[in-house]
Parts: sequence; structure tokens; C-alpha cells
Amino acid sequence: MSTARVLDLSVGAGVVLDDVEWIVERREPHLGRVQLVGPDGSRQRLTFRFLANHQHCRPSSRTSGSGAGRGRQPASVGDLKPDRRRLAELRVAHLLEVKTGFRSGDPLRPGPGEPKPEYDPETTTLTERRMAKVAELKALNREEAKLLGLAEVGYRTLIRWEKNRSRFGLIGCADDRWLRESGGHPSISEEVREAIFAVRAETLHRSRVHGRTREAMIHQYVRETFGPDTAVPGYHTLLRVWKEWFGPNGARQRYERSAQLPTKAGHVVVHRPGQVVALDTTVLPVMVREGVFGDPVKVHLTLAMDVYTHSLCAFRLTLVSDTSVDVAMLLRDVMLPLPMRADWGEDMEWPYPGLPAAVVAEFAGYEVAGLPFFAPETVTTDHGSVYRNHHLVDVQRVLGCNILPSRILRPTDKQVVERAFGSIRSLLFEHLLGYTGVDVADRGADPEGDATWTIEEMEHVIATWIVKVWQQRRLGEYAPSWDPGGDHSPNSLFAASFAQGGFAMEIPSPELYYQLLPQHTVTKIHGRRGVKIRGLWYDGPALDPYRDQRSTRGGRRKGQWIVHREPRDRRTVFFQDPLTHAWHPLRWTGLPPEGRTPAFGDARVRDFLQRAQKAGLKPKTDAELLPLLLDVIGLHTPVAHWPTRLKKSRRTEYARDVIQASTAAADRPATQAEQEPANRAAGDTVVHLHWPEQARRAEESLDAERRRRREVAGPPRPALPPPLGASYRKRNLFILPDGDENDEGEPGGSSLPAGGE
Repeated sequence: MSTARVLDLSVGAGVVLDDVEWIVERREPHLGRVQLVGPDGSRQRLTFRFLANHQHCRPSSRTSGSGAGRGRQPASVGDLKPDRRRLAELRVAHLLEVKTGFRSGDPLRPGPGEPKPEYDPETTTLTERRMAKVAELKALNREEAKLLGLAEVGYRTLIRWEKNRSRFGLIGCADDRWLRESGGHPSISEEVREAIFAVRAETLHRSRVHGRTREAMIHQYVRETFGPDTAVPGYHTLLRVWKEWFGPNGARQRYERSAQLPTKAGHVVVHRPGQVVALDTTVLPVMVREGVFGDPVKVHLTLAMDVYTHSLCAFRLTLVSDTSVDVAMLLRDVMLPLPMRADWGEDMEWPYPGLPAAVVAEFAGYEVAGLPFFAPETVTTDHGSVYRNHHLVDVQRVLGCNILPSRILRPTDKQVVERAFGSIRSLLFEHLLGYTGVDVADRGADPEGDATWTIEEMEHVIATWIVKVWQQRRLGEYAPSWDPGGDHSPNSLFAASFAQGGFAMEIPSPELYYQLLPQHTVTKIHGRRGVKIRGLWYDGPALDPYRDQRSTRGGRRKGQWIVHREPRDRRTVFFQDPLTHAWHPLRWTGLPPEGRTPAFGDARVRDFLQRAQKAGLKPKTDAELLPLLLDVIGLHTPVAHWPTRLKKSRRTEYARDVIQASTAAADRPATQAEQEPANRAAGDTVVHLHWPEQARRAEESLDAERRRRREVAGPPRPALPPPLGASYRKRNLFILPDGDENDEGEPGGSSLPAGGE
């Protein structure tokens, strides 16, 4: 039930009309109208009826309020200090004794000697009791009465307290002087206020300065603008006012300036899954061992988090640093359902009601884990080079999303994923061996020696922890807007979204992998060599129908073929047949016809091409470049390039190439992936090193090289003499020799061979 308020329209009264305070300047009762003046001096005449029926017209508390309520929110008991509250309770006790005869106000709980004869309601009137209370308070010691706030209490004071108590309760008995208006500084005049804001604008543009410098600048502005006679408060007053208006000034200058930039389009409230997905990359605070040489290395962790449900939809671990292809594949993972793994139980299967797990598994083709998947609408990133390139522009076109970088120097635009890194550190990474701490000062004695996890094992641990722990963890202060005080988890919010807006189950096709790869244009397909992409030639049977032909494509790329390359593994590019739209892999022509070659990416290709140019080589075929490529990669047979002699930085680069190649193979659809043989053939000349087999193979190679050096340095061993009778075993003794031509036909001719004695 609402109580109607009286609208005071007397001269000098304040009226709030459409959130603007107006003062009644003149009233004309005979015409039924008033004249109002605004804060800027503007005037308008309005009728009583218009103001009385206006929906947004209310009296101003500056003139209609009383005491501590003028121009402020109504006072409450919580505003009173503890000692002042006890004094107010004492006043209420005196008022209750006057009204009922008992200080507690309850006849069933009388105090010692209550009711007193002069306060007994059965024998005295209310006026008599009030007069008795005034006499009692005047009989108190003067100093004690002042301490209790009862020194100047009269008959009318008791009546006023009683009316305020019945209307406002305990706070009605408080003295307005106990709740004086705060926040004002009488020494800060309009001139000084203008100078403070002018210095604020100037110091934001300059480098950071001390408080004494700001004080001198304020004095300079006031003196040159208003004259030397204008009073300026002291340093400590200015410092206190500065902190009240602009904060403690503890941030860096560049962030102070960025905080003052205007905000465009206001604050966006995220209200559905997939509306905003935040991406960010950080160094994993756990040392892991790469799977090629087994060295302890640092990897980069890239997270994709849904801002609404706080679900960790996808993540990637990349050695050294991530690339735009890794970001594209991460967004592809957000759209794909996570398959169940061998050691995951039924409690980690798709749990969301409204969409059975069997239905999702039927569409996906495999059992699906309990992790949300959807097509992102807006992706928020920082301004790293990984997120700002032409490839990501093509990726957002293919995915149908909007990749929106956050504002410069505004980490709050994606604070949800920034906070997630800290939460994962404290909830998971601190419990793992090899944890490196927040910085070098907090690092352990030997985190590299403590590293026991491989990259594959770390990826499996993080995936298991996300599905089993993070998705079921209580959000706390990140509850949704429609239930701020409820208990929710990422899984419960995603399940609730089914009932609110439904769920569009869109599982992308496997061909999305090829569409997300960078594109390259080829004017003509060579008849014998295929297509040339970034200095390497690629060929395959899929190009046979189109050799020595130009594409029938029109528009800006008229007559050009489109080839997609995998930057993480340059051994293969992909060509889409223009007739069937099927994707076909094209192998690098420098690969051996049979066998394997180590994986290499864009960086490795640039290295060996530069070395070939410096050496003055002009290879005609890519097969001639293969030895040079193997020399750059470091897996050739010379001793200087043995893995045991390589530096850790080079081993990390090689491991990165191998891991990127395996990641690209995992991202590639299974129907189009290359089938690698399980075991190497005996005639292969390229050695693939895998930890821990690398140590054994290195020792065998070292022993073989030492044996070869000993054989070269020493004299050759003499050949062993043949055994006795070996010469007779070399020919058949029963073969008769031919006769001499001169003695042919003569009897008694010699039977010895020619030249015999």
C-alpha cells in the first residue's frame, strides 16, 4: 500500500521533474500555476494539475525533508555509531517509561521498582508523567546530563521525540547533529575546483608526477586565471580531495589514460551460451617433457571460455607459441562435441537433460563427454599478432562468427578468462610436479628436474579435470542475472539454457578442417611438377585431369586455383576437386617414394631455403633439396648433428615440428588422413627419434662412429692365407685339357696343356 505525498508548491520549495530539480520561484494561485527555475537559470510555467498528475514529479527532499534526511537518503539505525546508538536507546527507554510506566515498554517484564508512582498509568495522566520526567532529567548532574544528551530536555522535546519514535522508530530519537552532512569541503571553492579538474586533465596527458607537483600546478592555474588573491587550501586537503574524486592514483599512467576513454555502446549483458567466447593464451606454469627428446620445456595454454556459463569449451597446448591455425582449430573444437576417452567413466558422459546422450552420440558418430559445444557468435581476444591477421579474417567468415578484439589496455573486457587462469593454477597446476610458481622468486629449487608429465599426458589431465571438476564446480559470485543468489555450475547453466532458448545442435562436417587452413592461389597447374606453394612443389593423382589448365573461377581470382596448406606440417597441402568438391592431399615432391621424412613447418622451410641460397645452390628438383633439409632439421648422420650434441633450443624447435605435425594429423579428418606405417622398413635412411628410445639410439650411433674411426686410424689387417689345397678346390680336376693344335692328328702326341713342359 502506497501513501500519497503532499506536493509543496510554496515559494522556495523544490520539485524534481523528470530527474531535474526545479525551484518554485513564483506562485499564482488565482491562475492555478507556478513558475519554476532550473539549475541552469531556465524558467517555465506549469499548472497545478499538470504537476499533480505528472508521473515523474516528486517533492525534493532538500526542502520537504527534515533533519538528516534533507537531500540525502533516509537515515537508519545503522548510521549511528555505537555510543550514539546507546544514547538513542536511553531516550527511547525514558519515552516508554512516560507512556507505559516501564522502561522496557512491556508490563510483563518490569524492572526493579517499576512502575514508579509518578509514572503509574493507573494513577497519573500522560501530561503529569511528562512533567515528572522533565523534573527527573533536570535533577541530574549537569555534566552527566550533557554526556547523556539529556541536558536541555523539556516538555515539548518529549512530545517531539515521541512523534518521531512512533514514525521512524529508534532513529527518530537520534539528534540530527549526530548525522551531519559529509562529503563537502568548504575550502574548495569553484575556482579551486576548476583548477583541480584542469590539472587532472593535464597530468593524464603527461608522465606520472608527484602530489607536490600537482599542488604547484593548482597554485599556478589559480594564480594565472583568477589572480593571486584567490585562496587555495593546503597540500593535505588537496591530496584528500584528489583521492576522493579520482582515486588513490596507484595505477600506471597508461592505464589511467585508458580508463578515461569513452565507452562505446555501453555494457553488454550476456544472457545465452555462445553469445560471447573469450580467448587468451598464457605460459603453462608446469614444466612438461616434450615427446621427441624428453627435455623439460614450457608450453603455451590457450583457453576458450564461454562468458555466460563459464564453461571451458576447448583448450590447446602448443610448444613454443601458438599460431593462427591453432586458434582456428581451437574455435573448431568449440563447435565439435568432445569424444569420450578410454579411461573416462559414465559419470563424465553427456549429462544435460532435454537432449539424451544417445541422440548426440548418433549425430556425432561417437560417445560424447559432458562438455558444451555450440557455434560461437562473438569471440573476444587481445591484440596479439596471432589474433590479428588475414587468416583469422577468413576463419571468422567460414565459422560465421565475429572475432572482436578487446579495447586497448582494457583487460576487463575478457576478465572472465583472465580469472580462469588463476583459478586453474590454484585448483590444478599447483598440485602437479614441475609447477614453476607465479614468478621466478616463487619458483622451486629444480622444477625442470621435477617434470614428469609429457605433453600428451598433461593434455589428458587437463581435459579430464575440466569435464570432471571444473564443469561441476559452484560458480559463486558468477551466478546468472536471473538467479543471483542461487547455486549454479557451468553444467547447470548450460542445461538451464535448453529451457530458456533451446539448443541448436549443429555439428560441423569434417571438411571444416580444410576450410580453416590458409589459402593460396595458383595460376596454372604444371604438367609434370604439380603446384608450387611457398617454394615447394606438391603433386598428386588428383591434379591429373587439370594439368596445364587454368581454373574456370571468375571474379577477383579469375582463372586461379585455390590450394590450402597446413603451416604446422608442410609435407602435404590439400586440393579441392572442382567437380566433386572432395578434398585430396598433395604430397611434397621431395619426399622419398617410400618411407618417411621428419615433419617440418613454415619456419623450417624458410631456414633451409635461405641456406640453399647462401650456398649458391640452384636445385632443379625438390628431391635434391631433401639432404639439405635433413641437415637443417638436425637428424642427418654427421656427428655434429647428433641429438646428443644439439643445444636445448634446437631440440625444442625439432620437437615443436614433430608435435605440430601430430596435432595436424589429429585435426585432419580420419577418412582423409595419411596412413603411416607402424614399423619402419629396413632400408629407410631417416631415423625418427622418440623419447626414451633416443638415448639408446644415440649410444649405438656413438659406438659405431668410434669403431669406424679406429678402423681408419690403424693399419689395415693382413688377409689370412688360404688353407692347404685350396687352389685344387677352385677347379675341377677331372676335366681333360684340349690338345695342341700343332700335334693334332699325330699319334703319340702330348696330352699336356699348351705351354706345359
